[in-house]
Amino acid sequence: MNAGLEDDDAFPADLLSERDRQILAFERQWWKYAGAKEQAIRELFDMSATRYYQLLNIVIDRPEALEHDPMLVKRLRRMRTQRQRQRAARRLGIRP
Repeated sequence: MNAGLEDDDAFPADLLSERDRQILAFERQWWKYAGAKEQAIRELFDMSATRYYQLLNIVIDRPEALEHDPMLVKRLRRMRTQRQRQRAARRLGIRP
């Protein structure tokens, strides 16, 4: 099945789905779960960590997510940008 079509169905343009809200709630308090975050993702969402992070990145780019939990979404966006900059710097051989 085409993942792009699944994403269109999972993320309607006008509102956050229940799964979107669950993902944001998990990110807000994942540290409360015992064990590794990846294991908690598998148990709670029944998906791989890779797929979870793909969906998380789609969710935090949506304006509805920003309206739902602005502080969390801004923090997640900021962390994502920092990781992207660090990866780019490593590829270019720049030391932080």
